[in-house]
Amino acid sequence: MKISFNWLKWYIPDAPEADKLTDVFNYHLCEVESVEKKADDYIFDLNILPNRAHDLLSHLGVARELASLLNIPFVDPRPKYKIPESKLTNLKIEIQTPKCRRHVGRIVRNIKVGPSPDWVVKHLESVGQRSINNIVDATNIVTFDCGQPTHAFDMDKVKGLKLVIRQAKKGEKITPLGGKEKILDETMMVIADGEGNPLDVAGIKGGKNAELTESTTNIILESDNFNPVSIRKTAQALNIVTDAKKRFENDLSPELGPYGMLELSALIFEMCPEAVFEDIVDVYPTKQAERKLSFSVTRISSILGVKVFVEDIKDILQRYNFQYTENAGKFEIVVPPMRLDLVIEEDMAEEIGRIMGYDKVKGELPKISFQPKPNEIYNKILYARHKLLADGYSEVMTYTFCDKGEVEVLQNASDKKFLRTNLSDGLRESLKLNKINAPLLGVEDVKIFEIGTIFLKSGEEIHVAYNEGVIDNMKIIEKNLNEY
Repeated sequence: MKISFNWLKWYIPDAPEADKLTDVFNYHLCEVESVEKKADDYIFDLNILPNRAHDLLSHLGVARELASLLNIPFVDPRPKYKIPESKLTNLKIEIQTPKCRRHVGRIVRNIKVGPSPDWVVKHLESVGQRSINNIVDATNIVTFDCGQPTHAFDMDKVKGLKLVIRQAKKGEKITPLGGKEKILDETMMVIADGEGNPLDVAGIKGGKNAELTESTTNIILESDNFNPVSIRKTAQALNIVTDAKKRFENDLSPELGPYGMLELSALIFEMCPEAVFEDIVDVYPTKQAERKLSFSVTRISSILGVKVFVEDIKDILQRYNFQYTENAGKFEIVVPPMRLDLVIEEDMAEEIGRIMGYDKVKGELPKISFQPKPNEIYNKILYARHKLLADGYSEVMTYTFCDKGEVEVLQNASDKKFLRTNLSDGLRESLKLNKINAPLLGVEDVKIFEIGTIFLKSGEEIHVAYNEGVIDNMKIIEKNLNEY
């Protein structure tokens, strides 16, 4: 994830200099893969791991994290968002699949598609994106700013003034923006209009059916939430990689949807001051449940291997705006909706540890008894092998698979589908081959042995097998290792 230093400073103006911020990232949050100096800005390439992708694949998320981590002020942008009073809407949204967890939409009329302001172009270029037009750029700014993917349809191309989120039909086709036609199946989701025409591969890529053009004057905005597994499987099947797919497949909180719509509306109003906004339509079938997490200071100290005090944890929870209660060193927190990674006590230990700094966890070699524990089976194998080698035998290893036995292998490429029940059969075949080659080897006696596992219905056993050593005698002696 590319993060612009100047973009971050919109939210945390007291952030330390870029070179010092690199150490903060590396020691407390994530690995900095590179830092690029670009004009008057610094671009951090952060390796955000999947467990924090739901809230840190955004400038707003990283800024909130740094503000709490460094205990510096965070500038909430919401009071700055100006949106005119909205009008009644005729937009209808229908969710027909449980894989769509929330859909927030609104109609905006009287917009003008055109170039974006310089600050928008500059922000997008700083994170490796190119400017397309003001409306598309606004949706991209929201994605990289707060982490909520959004999209805009040309309203006049949406039949019936209705959006239907449903599973695709087998063989249904859609042409994604800037791509080739894709054939869908029932495992995939689409956003369709009132007549059933697919407009969007849900959560992944918009389609050409409702594409914005320079003549577009009315649009439908969407800010939604989808099942992460469904998004990932669909994107892989269709071979489509987008920034929206990256965020949805790592899971997002449905609670982020309205914020994305708020920010997108404010951006469009800033770039299209004559725009007329209609009421937001928010379909939210099953609300995200409130989660609580309990942990104790004793357990946290035990997990981290360093003494943690009650006051340390209170300070961290207050800086991160957690609601909590504490009683005799036992805490219970209300997990913020955006923090999907906090599930068990060990997650809280990791959270506290990284905030305090892992440098505080001192390395200490564990006390280990280096008195080796004898392996009785291995010792018996060594004894049998050394004895037989001392008696002039040579060790062989024969094939474990055979055409008859008590234990069958489920899948095997050859016709030998069973595991051997003795060593004698394989050793006898080896003896025959060695007998043929005895004249070439210049020996009168062929003495061979094998130590290996046999497989019976009652279980596995280790056996020792050897011949009597007379070249014309094919007699094989086989014993359980414990009897040898």
